[in-house]
Amino acid sequence: MGILEEIRGILNKFRLADEVVDIKPHGSGHINHTFLVTTGSGKRYILQRINTDIFHNTAELMENIMHVTAHLREKIVCAGGDPERETMTVIPTTDGAAYYSDAQGQDWRVYLCIEHITTLDRVEQAADFCESGRAFGHFQAMLADYPAQTLHETIPDFHNTPKRYRDFERAVAEDVCHRASGVAEEIAFIRARKDEISVLTDLAQNGELPIRITHNDTKLNNILLDEQTHKAVCIVDLDTIMPGLCAYDFGDAIRFGANTAAEDEPDVSKVSLSLELYEAYARGFLEGAGDRLTEKEIETLPLGAKTITLEQGMRFLTDYLQGDIYYHTERDGQNLDRCRTQLALVADMERKREQMNAAVRVR
Repeated sequence: MGILEEIRGILNKFRLADEVVDIKPHGSGHINHTFLVTTGSGKRYILQRINTDIFHNTAELMENIMHVTAHLREKIVCAGGDPERETMTVIPTTDGAAYYSDAQGQDWRVYLCIEHITTLDRVEQAADFCESGRAFGHFQAMLADYPAQTLHETIPDFHNTPKRYRDFERAVAEDVCHRASGVAEEIAFIRARKDEISVLTDLAQNGELPIRITHNDTKLNNILLDEQTHKAVCIVDLDTIMPGLCAYDFGDAIRFGANTAAEDEPDVSKVSLSLELYEAYARGFLEGAGDRLTEKEIETLPLGAKTITLEQGMRFLTDYLQGDIYYHTERDGQNLDRCRTQLALVADMERKREQMNAAVRVR
């Protein structure tokens, strides 16, 4: 049986509007296998095979998505919006379940395709980044009254920065690939900032920062934009929605979108924080969040950007020390280049700390 015949058999397990007439690979994601499905009436769907190597409990993952999207739908309807366009719609199986497990133990799900949209893989202008910030800020606002602690951790300790530091130190000590001597400068850079690593998690443990529902993958291409207006329509890729700190969501967007260089740029002299893009995102994020964030949360947003960037640098260096076993690489030294760009960005954030703080200061 070919892959298309197999997929047609999978689709028969879902409540689609009518007969399938076309199936093709879709998107640029690296985690789940995704297909665009068209039916005879022209209605389209997104079929995904969930990557259970990364997400070990599909039932909990889909429970998170079903509960959060149901909450969002209520908010969207109350605001007079279109819930089938402004949040993801899970299509149930013929048995009424949120996903289907095939005979090989692979898990599949189907979403309604949101039409007349576009996405951006990189920031092309400040206005787009501002709109991205507004979308994720609004996402926080709509979910501010949802009990975050009731969600499952789809990837445990995903943004547990102190644990990431311990993993890094273990990799240095074990030095299984004998690479530590060549990265002494990077190791020292990270160790010099050890005391800052737990600041946000300590504030959360002390009750000074609230635990919220966080997206945990706030890249620009996880926002669907209206193809005509470029206004945000819907936030997608909800697999990593979990309890967390909004500073991490804010920070990861900055880490990825306000860096003037590619994530694996070998020449770190090209790496810097674009204050124009940082300020644009911060403005949009705070506008979208409205009055739902505490003053302490707003105050710690710049620290979130620095912490998550340092955390990602540690993760890249840890993987490099362990032999590049987690992140896919296309060339030798790519993880080390990735690490160095993150550390260079941290250093530039330190130089621009006052401007970063001023952009989010509560007035």
